[in-house]
Amino acid sequence: MVQPTKDPSHLSVGVDRQVAACTSLPATFVPTGSPVVAVKGPAPGQSVRVRTHPLRQVVVLEVAGPLGEAVDELDRAIQLALADRPRGVVCDLSAVPYGAKPGDVRVLATAGRHVRDWPAIPIAVACPDPQVRGGLSTHPQGGHLIVAESMFPAESAVLATPIRDVDCLKLTPHPTAPHASRNFVARALVRWGLDSLVPAASLVASELVTNSTIHAGTDIELSIAWNLGLLRLTVRDKSPDLPRQQFPQFVDVHGRGLSVVAALSRAFGVLPTADGGKLVWAVLNAARPKPPTINGMHHLKPLLDEQLGHYSP
Repeated sequence: MVQPTKDPSHLSVGVDRQVAACTSLPATFVPTGSPVVAVKGPAPGQSVRVRTHPLRQVVVLEVAGPLGEAVDELDRAIQLALADRPRGVVCDLSAVPYGAKPGDVRVLATAGRHVRDWPAIPIAVACPDPQVRGGLSTHPQGGHLIVAESMFPAESAVLATPIRDVDCLKLTPHPTAPHASRNFVARALVRWGLDSLVPAASLVASELVTNSTIHAGTDIELSIAWNLGLLRLTVRDKSPDLPRQQFPQFVDVHGRGLSVVAALSRAFGVLPTADGGKLVWAVLNAARPKPPTINGMHHLKPLLDEQLGHYSP
């Protein structure tokens, strides 16, 4: 389990409700959403009730036993799967006994927060129990999940979701890494027609990379992905320590810390990774500009008429 640091000179920011207890910080450092709680894995000696295996481009999480005994482990397994950026995640509840408690269904439904914050990686639940399916579909966060009676329709729905644009860059913990991240993000956004987002997104990427470079000191993987009007930046490193707010001794022209990330992002948080590290993410609103209409291009009309004339019979 990831524990927040108790050293007041290095306050950790609880940036995901499933990662760490939120410390006392100004409100600008706390993302919107539910109170922050700790991620817990199976207790020592406790049997594993969630098995993970790949199925083509999808990660399948098979749940065994009563839902109430597996729901916390399942949520952690979902987070670990999402950190690897699969095509989608399917939770297979075929072996879960009927009659799950409503409270356990509500806990499962909170997995929809991941899809709410980043709809590019769909999460599906395959469950033959109509009571569970109904509870998920009517829950505010569960409504973001794909809910199906069996595996085949769940997997099919996941694979039918739009494929996101994504680019990745590997970095070493070097002082030049933030500059390289800004250039990388700017090039990707210009290529995707999101030029107006370059200043904000490149700054967010730079802050996340700077934080990882200073506090993690491991190899870094930066990714940028665009889907359905949202842009997601992720920075993955091999340290389990939570991202920290920058303090004056670390601040430079681009090192203003997580307050910048919070101010510019729609949401941001942390996912644990299977190798014991973490993935810090930030999501920005990023609607692609609509192309100008013919009426809005009156100054080009003579040129268009001339070009179209070449194809007239």
